[in-house]
Amino acid sequence: MITTDFVPGSPCWLDLGAPDVDAAAAFYGAVFGWRAQAFDEQMSSYQSFRLDGKVVGAVGQLTEEGARSAWMIYFHTPDIDATVKAVEQAGGSIRSAPSEVSEEGRFAQVTDSQGAQFALWQPGSYAGIEAADGPGSLCWVELYTADSADAQTFYGTVFGWSGQDVELPGGGGTYTMVTPKGQPPERMFGGVMAVPDMFASGDAKPYWHPVFGSADCDATVALVRENGGSVSMGPEDAEGIGRLAVCNDPAGAEFVVLTPSEGS
Repeated sequence: MITTDFVPGSPCWLDLGAPDVDAAAAFYGAVFGWRAQAFDEQMSSYQSFRLDGKVVGAVGQLTEEGARSAWMIYFHTPDIDATVKAVEQAGGSIRSAPSEVSEEGRFAQVTDSQGAQFALWQPGSYAGIEAADGPGSLCWVELYTADSADAQTFYGTVFGWSGQDVELPGGGGTYTMVTPKGQPPERMFGGVMAVPDMFASGDAKPYWHPVFGSADCDATVALVRENGGSVSMGPEDAEGIGRLAVCNDPAGAEFVVLTPSEGS
């Protein structure tokens, strides 16, 4: 589960790079009931997403030339300079060096050893998302990668994550569930899945995507389609996990909708 009492290496923030911020706000508002709100008058192009008044993420203008619209996952660190150094030593790279966001904290944009992009957040006055692990909020994160063993070595070096392998039914491969360093199993927050065929051509790079909770996966998927999004997988039942679907918003950013099974 994802919680808001963040520990080193746990997801603490996420934002969407969108070619049209207003269109993205309208889509996610219709699908999840989120309300977009500018952080201040000087930052109208970067807006928070709020659910019942609590911040569940953000959206900003996609400015990087040639970049695709995508969700960015941020991981908590108490020492961003040390974590950036660990990223480089583990074979990753730095896309943007640590920088300050007034007194709120410091962030950096980095890439893992196989090219998957993620970000780091060292909190100051602002810890991160204010709601998680419920309908309409972040409940899991996933890495699709070409080499799971390499990914686990990288993130184990950088964050000290521990992994638990689960064999997928029908010969679907191994899924590794990850937990922050020194934390109990109930703090498990995400998974690593090797899908080498997806990246064999070199046209795509490994990537992280968010999983959002839903009280009714099928109903949420219907709203995705009604509002210009698409569905690339599901909805379908996953034993011991729940009912899920892999979706894309109208600009192509991927996310997963999940209605957890009872007890999961």
